[in-house]
Amino acid sequence: MLDLSFQYPAWFLILCVLLGLGYAALLYYRDTTFRDQAPGLHRWLAVLRWLTVTILSALLLSPLLKSLLTETRKPIVVLAQDHSESISADLKAASLEQYKQNWQNLRDALVENYEVHELAFGDEVREGVNFEMTDKVTNLSELQRGIYDLYGGQNLGAVVVASDGIYNEGSNPVYSDAQLSAPLYTVALGDTTPKKDLLVKRVFNNKIAYLGDKFTVQIDIAATNCGGQQTVLNVAKVDGDQLRPLHNIPVSVNGNDFFTTKEVVIEADQPGVAQYRISVAKLPGEASDANNRKDIFVDVLDARQKILLLANSPHPDISAIRQTLETNKNYQIFVAYANEPGLDVSKYDFVVLHNLPSSTNDLGGVLRALNDKRIPRLFIAGMQTGYGALAKEQGLVNIQSDGRQSDDVQGKVSGQFAAFSLDSKVLEELPRFNPLTSAFGNFSATPQAQVLLWKRIGKIDTEQPLLAVGETNGIKTGLFLGEGLWRWRLFDFMQHENHEIFDELLGKTVQYLSLKEDKRKFRVNLDKNIFNENEPVTFGAELYNDNYELTNDPDVAISIRNREGKELTSTFNHLGKAYSLNAGILPVGAYSFKAATTFNGQNLVYEGRFNVQPIQLELFETTANHGVLRQLSAQYGGEMVPAAALTSLIEKIKNNQVVKPVIYQTTKTNPLINLKWIFALLAFLLATEWFLRRYFGAY
Repeated sequence: MLDLSFQYPAWFLILCVLLGLGYAALLYYRDTTFRDQAPGLHRWLAVLRWLTVTILSALLLSPLLKSLLTETRKPIVVLAQDHSESISADLKAASLEQYKQNWQNLRDALVENYEVHELAFGDEVREGVNFEMTDKVTNLSELQRGIYDLYGGQNLGAVVVASDGIYNEGSNPVYSDAQLSAPLYTVALGDTTPKKDLLVKRVFNNKIAYLGDKFTVQIDIAATNCGGQQTVLNVAKVDGDQLRPLHNIPVSVNGNDFFTTKEVVIEADQPGVAQYRISVAKLPGEASDANNRKDIFVDVLDARQKILLLANSPHPDISAIRQTLETNKNYQIFVAYANEPGLDVSKYDFVVLHNLPSSTNDLGGVLRALNDKRIPRLFIAGMQTGYGALAKEQGLVNIQSDGRQSDDVQGKVSGQFAAFSLDSKVLEELPRFNPLTSAFGNFSATPQAQVLLWKRIGKIDTEQPLLAVGETNGIKTGLFLGEGLWRWRLFDFMQHENHEIFDELLGKTVQYLSLKEDKRKFRVNLDKNIFNENEPVTFGAELYNDNYELTNDPDVAISIRNREGKELTSTFNHLGKAYSLNAGILPVGAYSFKAATTFNGQNLVYEGRFNVQPIQLELFETTANHGVLRQLSAQYGGEMVPAAALTSLIEKIKNNQVVKPVIYQTTKTNPLINLKWIFALLAFLLATEWFLRRYFGAY
């Protein structure tokens, strides 16, 4: 349907007609050029000019051509099929083939009058139904959200959901915030008859543990129709192909609807991803024993640092330092003396040097090894220290002393120190601690030093550092210019009946100095070390040049190998100034990887490990929950039907008066001047007039 309108009053068209008549009359009324030509030629020329001028002036009125478009859209019917593993337990062989045929018949019958869309759901909502039933979880609320997002703004006529009603991810679909505007029909799959079954229902455990710690695992055991029988809960650690038993706990099933919780304590005895298998012994007549066991994975982190207390000679300070550091479970403390043969400091993460270097032990080889390995260290300088050698080995304090005379000094906390914070109690109490012995001389802090404690001699606060930390040549270094720390520890206990102030001062100092910084120029990052079997394994990588600036000029290759030796190779993608790789979904198991690149003539390699754990949620609920399906259908004005009656939904949907086509009307407005045929008409009128005038001898 077309309609013509103007942006000015329509009677202006009369003026356009008059304008055209006036223009034609002015040009041809008294013109005698064509009087001797064919009779009436001048009249036809006048008509052509009149039409041209009239149309052009009418276009100045901005006429609009309105058209009304009418479209009838079929109702959309969504057929959603549950693709989770629990469905395959009952739909097998002949029953599955019959069900697939009924599904095909339903779709073919509806496609004539409706716009049919098929969705599969489980791990995610996706288009197409292939009846593979391999998804590891079921999320009914996500299905509702997906339908709402895809079809909420369209003519959604009806939704058909075929499921067993079991959901093990997401919220209860009955209370979903994605409210549908169409009737929802459900197809009840699965068996609601409780079977004889014993299962490990849930396991609660830490995902991360530290080496040497003990962690608790809570195990929920459930049983149906197994009353009066005995079983055993087994907890074992999986080492390759071997099982190492950890706990065996007898369990008495004292009812047909049985549930109990057991707790076991496991020690994290090896670093890396540890796999533990929790299982209950199978009972006679069980419908399935696939849910009698569950594997859990715990990432055991070896955060312990090896700390060496290296002394010039036995001293009570060594005992005081050792007792304090041993309270931190992440430290392994070792004590050695400078004259011990075969001393290898390179295997330690942090070294405390007490009265070293000394006049009898210059530690040239030890200090070179520390510098080569860039191992942080803390110097404790006493009356046995060789101050000339010490001045050369640290860049925090300028030293002018021979160490022959001493002062009794106390410590005053610097108000400008910002490397780490101390409790206010330390700031108040530490200046009252009894004096230590410090060498007499001139000591001044260098710009590289951050002074934590200044010397207080008697009642005078000096500007000589007592404890300073900093970084020299890229190596974290600390310097304590005094001995007698054991006195502070004893004084702390005498005053407060604990060692909290001394432990905090020494502990935070060592923690700051020993904190590891990753200085590697090539690094590979994993979001986590344990992935679920239905999620992709993703890597990130970073490459730094000599100025520690990110670059990704060279390619990075990676090799991923499983426990059986099967290898997967790939190349990282360049992402900004870094690298990324999506290795996809990998089978369950333990994996190692090795990434390599070549940069500035150097071969850089990074190695690591990760695990892919199984998702067993679908195995732990074997009884269909048709109550959820019934509630959903009632909530949205639909109906629940058994799987055998799937094709009955054809008539139910057709007879539902809510499921109707929708007529859409659209008004389209187009300026008349945009029509190309108007231009063609004007061109034709002008060209015809011009041709006739030229042909009959006029210009």
